[in-house]
Amino acid sequence: MITVLLADDQPLVRAGLRALLDTEEDMTVVGEAADGAEAVRMAGRLQPDVVLMDIRMPGLDGLQATRTLAASGVRVVVVTTFDLDEYVYEALRSGASGFLVKDAEPAEIRHAVRVAARGDALLSPGVTRRLIEEFTARPAGLDADRLAPLTGREREVLAGVARGLTSPQIAERLFMSPLTVKTHVNRMMAKLGVHDRAQLVVIGYETGLVRPGDQPGCTAAR
Repeated sequence: MITVLLADDQPLVRAGLRALLDTEEDMTVVGEAADGAEAVRMAGRLQPDVVLMDIRMPGLDGLQATRTLAASGVRVVVVTTFDLDEYVYEALRSGASGFLVKDAEPAEIRHAVRVAARGDALLSPGVTRRLIEEFTARPAGLDADRLAPLTGREREVLAGVARGLTSPQIAERLFMSPLTVKTHVNRMMAKLGVHDRAQLVVIGYETGLVRPGDQPGCTAAR
């Protein structure tokens, strides 16, 4: 059973999400928070598998709350009305495992919860494309030294992750097993201090390991 905490300052939105998720056999909503501070407190007490987090809330906003929760290992999927590039970028940098807008199809929201609960990241092609084009291509943001802890093989795997390839696809291109790819991914996350593939995507582009327009593949950028 996947336990979910809802964080939104609009009672009607929380009611709608609860109705959507509680009908699923593998999900249950364990609590509702009206602002970020309450979400952090409730998450500490209830230990949910996933938090569905709004961004604009009174007091502690969703981005700050996401940063706090992600640091403690809680999976957060941002669900907001404001589909703005700066929100997408900051949500992912804050540690969110996914980003959805509130007009997403019910199936998309349920899928996002399941993806986050199993420890993966949900990045739609549109969000990934805009993230790359609008933010991570900026030369001023490059920090190649951040990759210093990684081996050459790990950098190749990171390049594949940043380009949106799945573990089996990376395995095929690098002539290794999917299990070995997952092992490399887990080691990279530990070395870089992140907790999911979404943040690896951000790092891949911020450091210049891969660049917008690169064709899918796994060869590390020179």
